[in-house]
Amino acid sequence: MTREKNDMPLKDILKQFSDSKKFKVKLTKTKIISLWGRIMGATIEQYTKKIELHRGTLYLTIESATLRQELSYGKDKIVKILNEELGEACIKEVVIR
Repeated sequence: MTREKNDMPLKDILKQFSDSKKFKVKLTKTKIISLWGRIMGATIEQYTKKIELHRGTLYLTIESATLRQELSYGKDKIVKILNEELGEACIKEVVIR
């Protein structure tokens, strides 16, 4: 069997797929969810009920009003830490609700 010239290696096909916008957003959200508890700690993770990423904005649903207020003071730090862990500037803004 000979390989045709228009065949692509599997590595290149997977790279194209993983670079697609829809897949990349879902993969980034999954990474953020897995990093969240490790970076922020078990207590904050416990009170975090929902994590959403939409167009560069990270939406966090926090159950505790006190914790919501405290985290709102550190939004810039959250953006910086998560972007460093992700290896790219995926998050532009954090909205805590």
